[in-house]
Amino acid sequence: QVQLVESGGGLVQPGGSLRLSCAASGNITSRYGLGWYRQAPRKQREWVATIRPGGNVHYKESLKGQFTCSWDSAKNTVFLQMNSLTPEDTGVYYCRLWGPGTDSWGQGTQVTVSS
Repeated sequence: QVQLVESGGGLVQPGGSLRLSCAASGNITSRYGLGWYRQAPRKQREWVATIRPGGNVHYKESLKGQFTCSWDSAKNTVFLQMNSLTPEDTGVYYCRLWGPGTDSWGQGTQVTVSS
């Protein structure tokens, strides 16, 4: 089973930025998909973005232009750059990887946007 280790969450003021990282173990090829999800307090987990190594990126419509998802093959790491953050972006952010024989989730990282 692929292991995912997330980092980069924290407390940020409204209007600020954070970059989340999710490092994956194993050989991740274009046969895999990676995604970011988030769960706000008292709400269901929602999809944020999806990327395939060497492929396209897809975003939740309302987050286009605010979040940027990228993949670094040398580091086996997927990133989520988050800009212009608002309190509505507060939540636990999870990365996910799926592909041949696996569907794994990271442990989650807390993002809190507050003044």
